[in-house]
This record gives sequence, structure tokens and C-alpha cells, in this order.
Amino acid sequence: MQGLSLDFTGMKKFISDEEINQNLYKLNHAHNKLEQRNGLGNDMLGWMDLPTKRDEEEISRIKECAKRIQNQADVFIIVGIGGSYLGAKAIIDLFSNSFSNMLPLSERKHPQIIFAGNNLSGKYLRNLVEYIADKDVAINVISKSGTTLEPAITFRTLKVLLEEKYGIRGAAERIYVTTDKEKGILHDIAKENEYEMFVIPDDVGGRYSVLTPVGLLPMAVANIEIEDILDGAQFASFRYNNRKLEANDCYRYALYRNILYNKGKDIEILASYEPSFQYFIEWFKQLFGESEGKNHKGIFPVGVNLTTDLHSMGQMIQEGKRNIFETVLEVKVDRSFIKLPSTEDNKDGLNYLANKEIDYINKQAYKGTLKAHIDGGVPTCVIEIEDLNEYNIGQLIYFFEKACAISAYILDVNPFNQPGVEAYKKNMMDLLKK
Repeated sequence: MQGLSLDFTGMKKFISDEEINQNLYKLNHAHNKLEQRNGLGNDMLGWMDLPTKRDEEEISRIKECAKRIQNQADVFIIVGIGGSYLGAKAIIDLFSNSFSNMLPLSERKHPQIIFAGNNLSGKYLRNLVEYIADKDVAINVISKSGTTLEPAITFRTLKVLLEEKYGIRGAAERIYVTTDKEKGILHDIAKENEYEMFVIPDDVGGRYSVLTPVGLLPMAVANIEIEDILDGAQFASFRYNNRKLEANDCYRYALYRNILYNKGKDIEILASYEPSFQYFIEWFKQLFGESEGKNHKGIFPVGVNLTTDLHSMGQMIQEGKRNIFETVLEVKVDRSFIKLPSTEDNKDGLNYLANKEIDYINKQAYKGTLKAHIDGGVPTCVIEIEDLNEYNIGQLIYFFEKACAISAYILDVNPFNQPGVEAYKKNMMDLLKK
């Protein structure tokens, strides 16, 4: 069972065979750039090898470290921004109870997991400091350089707090650092204080780093089977390496989105009918937004959580400007097994749905919305996930990473740099009078 399949039926009437044939040379060119590793940003292709060239010793160390964190902490704080936290939070949310942090440890079986260092809100940081005041804490600070302001400010604050609470050596046993192998402020701090340290490979950028210790350590603390994630990604790395369009849904997705872009469809909506995919959508937005948004080009990535957002964005999607297309994540197998109860008085008029599973009702909403959007002029692709497990999500991660790289090369931009990010940083530092 492959676990992942794509249905392009909702795009067929918007894309002609002639348009596909006219753009095949761009796809082949993009494939060659990746396989021959001679395209823009070719020094940042390490993500392609992560599933197949594993460091088994490091994976063992990650799992041992995760057990140590589980034993020493009530609260585990991941300090990072962008690619340093989005992937980990996306996967943890998918495989955790929706109310995980509210559950007792006996049911949760791991520390409460909190993400910080992804904003500059004094209110958020104050609330965090107050919340952990009477709790045992461990932190994982993630930054390649250590100079990004949001995580750096949060780390300093938490470092001082831990040192006051546990002493310098006691704090050192509760601080875990994921950073550059040899250089950078955070690397130097970790070395000086003898913190447990994990490496972000030089040839892997932040938004492609979820399958490095950046994502694997937080996942392991949350009792997620990280080797199954890697196995799924490994399968996808072979499955999506065929240059023939008819045999490669990843390439078909990348090509179709670029054909639609050239026809004025410059906004892609990633939609899911499961709220636990919210941060996977956020990860997707960073992956594609930061990879393609250059040289005044790029498909603008947005996301909606359905059916929730049908009551806020539904009208815009259905009848707004026709510059959008939609990709829908659908989980085929549901394991909630919750049904709508029947009542004798039927005052709410819902007995016509009595004893039906809520997932069945949700899927009818999905089918009805899908048809309405396609009929309303929105090209739609469905990514079908057979079952929500680590192996299939590992496939999905690699699918999007490869599709993003191919799509950016078709667009003729460097998928792996982010020069525009430096503009706001310079202005901010000037205002702060660094």
C-alpha cells in the first residue's frame, strides 16, 4: 500500500494536454538540475539525502536524549522560529491528542510541549515565564546562527531563569541545542556551557530541516516514531524520482501549479478538513513562500481549515476573483469512531443524521464543497492520505519538499535562499540601534 495518492480530476478541465506538452521541457530541465545538482542553490541539497543516508548513531542519541527529557521535565520548550519549529509542531500536532497539554502525564506520557521564540510578544513571554515558575523545565533552542532575534531573546530569558532555578550546572543538564556544527554564537555558547548539542547540516536550509534533529528531537520527546517518518520519506524519495510525468504525481503537481500560475492563478490554497493539520499548513506556507517568492515571481501560498473557514472564507473562495487554485488534504481512514446520538424529541431536527459517524458527515461536507469549488472555477487537486500514520506523513513531507524544489526551478528561481528576508532585519536592527 503506497499510502499517498493524488487525484487531479478537479484540474483536468482547466489544463489542456497541449499546455502540458508545451511545458514538459521545463519539467525535464528542473529534474536534471536536481539530479545533476547543478541548479541554483545546489549547495543546499542535503535534504534529498536525509531519508537514505541516516546517521544511526545520531538517531540513537536523539532517542536516548528524548527519554532523558521525558524523565526530567514537566514542560519541554522548543525555542525557534520558521523552519526551526514549524515542522516539529506540524507533526506533533498531527499525532497528539487535540488537548494533549491539558491531559495528565499518565495519559500524555511525555512532558507538556510548548513552542516559544517564534514572536516578539512581551505578553507571550511573560505568560510563559509565569506558567513554568513552579514546574520542572527543559528547553531545546534551535538556530543555525544564534543571531535571529526572536529565539535569541527567548533563549536568554529562559537560560537566566533556569540558572536561577537549578544553578549553572543544573541548567546545563536541561538545555539542549540544535545548531551549526562548527560556528556561530549559539554553537559557541553550547560548547562553553557543555550543553547537549545536535547539528543542523550545512547543506540543509531551515524550511527543509524537519527530517534533521531540528524536527526529530521534539518529535521523539512526543513519542512519535521518528524512524517510521524517515522510512516514509525514504520510500517517497524513490517513488518521486521518475522523470516521466505519468509515473510521478509529485512532478505532475509541480507542473500543473506552474501552468495555472501562467494562466493567472497565482494563489494556492492548501485545505484540510482536519484541524490537526493547521500547523502542517503553516509549514507548507513557509516552504513554498520562502522558496518561490523571488524576483517578483511566485505562487502565494495560503491555507484554510475546513469546514471552519467555510464560514469565513467560503464566499471568497466560491465567488471571489478567479486567481486561485486549491489543494486538499484528505485522510481516508478515520479512527475517531464517534457517532451522532439519536434523541426522542428531535427538537434540533438532526435525527436524519442520527447514528452516523461524524467523519462520514465531514466527508460529505468535503465532497459537496469540492464539487462547488470546481464548478465555481477553482482548479482543485486532492492529496489522499490512506491513513494518518508516521510512514504516510513522512511521504507527505518529502512529496512537498521535492515538489517545491521542482516547482521553483520551473519558475527559474533559487528554491533554497531567502535574500529578501534580510531587508526587514536590517531596518529592525537600525531602529534598535545595534
